[in-house]
Amino acid sequence: MTKSTKIIFFGTDESVSLVALRALIKAGYNIAAVVTKPDSKSGRGQKITPPVVKTEALKHGIPVWQPAKISDISDDIKKLGTGSIGVLASFGKIIPEAIINLFDHGIVNVHPSLLPIYRGPTPIESAIANGDKQTGVSIMGLSASMDAGPIYSQITYELTGNETQPELYRALADLGAAELIKMLPGIIDGSVTAAPQDDTKSTYCNLLNKQDALVDLSKMTAAAAERLVRAHLVFPKTKLTISDQQITITAASISDQPKSDIDIPCYDNKYLSIDKLIAPSGKTMDAKSFINGYKL
Repeated sequence: MTKSTKIIFFGTDESVSLVALRALIKAGYNIAAVVTKPDSKSGRGQKITPPVVKTEALKHGIPVWQPAKISDISDDIKKLGTGSIGVLASFGKIIPEAIINLFDHGIVNVHPSLLPIYRGPTPIESAIANGDKQTGVSIMGLSASMDAGPIYSQITYELTGNETQPELYRALADLGAAELIKMLPGIIDGSVTAAPQDDTKSTYCNLLNKQDALVDLSKMTAAAAERLVRAHLVFPKTKLTISDQQITITAASISDQPKSDIDIPCYDNKYLSIDKLIAPSGKTMDAKSFINGYKL
């Protein structure tokens, strides 16, 4: 029985990982353990907080492994015996080949892009920022090279050009979880085989950091700037300094003429019209309220 196969789940992200884990639990799979990052400090109070997948796993009585190094779980995997499989969804760490090879069925990865496009850690943000017309999810076999393993299946998701970062994360998380549950029985029993990727068509995306929040709109078109606001809405956000006040833009549009005194001219002589923002006070407001409140 495929559902009796022992699964080790690797995940950290609170959207893609959590949705995939919940789908596996709901489908009745035998999850022997969940591997996630160690508890970490978060919030203003820097309180030690467990990853959400850890909380979900413990709620269902599933053991949780939080190794400092992935190699530390080698012996635990070996104790599972034969017939095991790994499932990975937005784990955030490279899995060495020595660990992959410990699983009889390898490790299945849920990757939110149409590989070989956007190998790497930020495919969702890249699809929005680049103005792509479609994206999707790949169910693939994990390999030692980043996101280069063979593909079991892919499912396409059409983009409207209005998606924000969190909205697309939620949509692809649901899509990926459903496709994982659909494909997993055939992967386990061997009736589904994977096809190699075309490496000549591969593209890569990079890890984002706080510096990516600071943009120079004079070097960007208004359309590119508006996409960036949506792509970086949760992290790293899009920040600008206006009259010595640093703001975070949460919603913007494109205009031929400025609609308010804080709209920004861009490289193509169009304007990034700031519709909503987070002021230095931490409050979310529209442009008019910001102008009046800070007497710009």
